[in-house]
Amino acid sequence: MDEANAQEKTVFCTIVPPHVLDRLAQADDPRFNEPARRTLEHDGVLRTRRRVTAVRGLYADSSATTPSDTPQRTIYDAGHRETLPGKKVHAEGDAPAKDASVNRAHAGLGATFDLFFKAYGRRSIDDRGLPLDATVHYGEGYCNAFWDGERMVFGDGDNDTFVDFTVAVDVIGHELTHGVVQHTANLEYYGQSGALNESCADVFGSLIKQYSLGQSADQADWLIGAGLLGPGVDQGTALRSMKAPGTAYDDDVLGKDPQPATMEDYVRTNRDNGGVHINSGIPNHAFYLLATDLGGNAWERAGKIWYATLTGGELSSDADFAQFARLTVAAARSLYGEGDETRAVLKAWGQVGVPTT
Repeated sequence: MDEANAQEKTVFCTIVPPHVLDRLAQADDPRFNEPARRTLEHDGVLRTRRRVTAVRGLYADSSATTPSDTPQRTIYDAGHRETLPGKKVHAEGDAPAKDASVNRAHAGLGATFDLFFKAYGRRSIDDRGLPLDATVHYGEGYCNAFWDGERMVFGDGDNDTFVDFTVAVDVIGHELTHGVVQHTANLEYYGQSGALNESCADVFGSLIKQYSLGQSADQADWLIGAGLLGPGVDQGTALRSMKAPGTAYDDDVLGKDPQPATMEDYVRTNRDNGGVHINSGIPNHAFYLLATDLGGNAWERAGKIWYATLTGGELSSDADFAQFARLTVAAARSLYGEGDETRAVLKAWGQVGVPTT
């Protein structure tokens, strides 16, 4: 991939969608609106900075390393400030820390490395052994987590709407997968290509959780960010549901989950980069349907098809759902011929209304 083009297309991706924070920022209760407003302001600033700085650091790190079969993890503590990386508090090989956030971040980075290496032979985010760094305790009541091109960064949440963002391994996997996307298809972060970017991050985030827990497709909850919602949210289980998009929350504070499950309910909007966190529900649901139709471990047949599509070199950076769907069919045929896998891929896309011809 051309480095200049990668820098040009680099975006700032967070796990909590802007529409959720916008809703919280308009709440009457300062417990909800003040942390949300601070988080929105912070993310807006970093979104403009990342275009210049993030990939520069990512490429510098990856070019200086030798691919390894094991992760090289370092955890830092920001001490509730917004200065990165913070104080180094844990290195690869150290004994578990007293800080649970440090241990969860360390484990989540390792779980992500393990899934990509053991299931797909990929050595870290860039396939060149990129060290995996993370910073915990970022900011005051910061209600988000993000991958900035060099490291994972976790807020502690406000303990009303959101708790510590290290609690969900799929969140860690989601954000690190944005780095994998950047190094492979480099999907543009707008419209359907942006929704595919978000969906791939959800798919592999969910697979990382399933792999680490040893869960089959039927055993998995297919939720993204389960456990993140705090005591101030009465009606909600997670940020998103791949099994049933649009049902993750329906709450007085958070509002109603806006994700569609099929093209019939596709949302046309100029907000959220053309609805990247909203319409990602459609390819998310297609993957869920495929994985549960095939059964067994979702990271195996279904995951290999998605990974081959993402890394195969034919997916254009401005791909729409239909192109992605066609390439998943081609990947299934290449891997498995005209068997159950290919029939299941065709069926899944048909169920969500995305054409494959």
